[in-house]
Amino acid sequence: MFDAKNGRLLTAEQFDVLRDTRAHRPDDVRAALQSRRRRSSLLAADGRLFIIAADHPARGALGVRSDRMAMADRYDLLDRLALALSRPGVDGVLATPDIVDDLATLGVLDDKVVVGSMNRGGLAGATFEMDDRFTAYDIDSIVRDGLDFAKTLLRIDLDDAGSVATLEATARAVDEAASARVPIMLEPFLSVRSNGRVLNDLTTEAVIRSVAVASGLGNSSAYTWMKLPVVEDMERVMASTTVPTLLLGGDPQGAPDATFARWQNALGLPGVRGLVVGRTLVYPPDGDVASAVDQAAQLVHGPALSPALS
Repeated sequence: MFDAKNGRLLTAEQFDVLRDTRAHRPDDVRAALQSRRRRSSLLAADGRLFIIAADHPARGALGVRSDRMAMADRYDLLDRLALALSRPGVDGVLATPDIVDDLATLGVLDDKVVVGSMNRGGLAGATFEMDDRFTAYDIDSIVRDGLDFAKTLLRIDLDDAGSVATLEATARAVDEAASARVPIMLEPFLSVRSNGRVLNDLTTEAVIRSVAVASGLGNSSAYTWMKLPVVEDMERVMASTTVPTLLLGGDPQGAPDATFARWQNALGLPGVRGLVVGRTLVYPPDGDVASAVDQAAQLVHGPALSPALS
């Protein structure tokens, strides 16, 4: 559980208010979202974006490295997210409605880009994982709550018929986003099932093919963005699309320094606009969330951020 006396940003009293609001004044949750101060532009002044991702729990994906239940404590997660959002250069958060509602009620979303995660029905480890239903936000609710961006996960297993339902639902989401003029980021993968687990193919060729498929979904690509893994030969990957692209952090594996170096190299490529990173930064190996987030923010926004971090 959270411990307000142990270097936490949020206090026990704030969580008391959050629980009381949810129980007695549910309309205040939506009011907090609709009344939050919104920034005038999606992109930062330098044309970049740095988003903290927190939509894993809704798929039952709670693990970080060897800890299978690392994200199970909601109070701890909210505190980590609030700390990350308080750091200079962090532009916003990507999450499902439960987490977005909590953060809005806690008052930490002013001037932040809020990205609504849409399809969370492909539960981790389920037989139906590839039939990734849209069980969280839809475009109407994103507009209703005054969110800034939409996001979908698009895993395609050529041996699993459930993928076609996900493809069709994603195409309709792109249609609706374009009609509402809401930017929508697609996170595509070619995937395979091995020993009961869905694994994403992270070869250069597979990522390029996934981008090609995702790019053609919907009746307009005007508001489409990509959210792509950093793989070998990212120059070829970025040559496969003209839409704005954010790099995803991926599962937190390997040495942090090597991960940051890969991000830094890829951030310099044409078309790359920034990072969307979750567990790697929110649950760093040394526990220092602020330091991990600051390092990533500097990669995205550059030396101009240095005075704010000192």
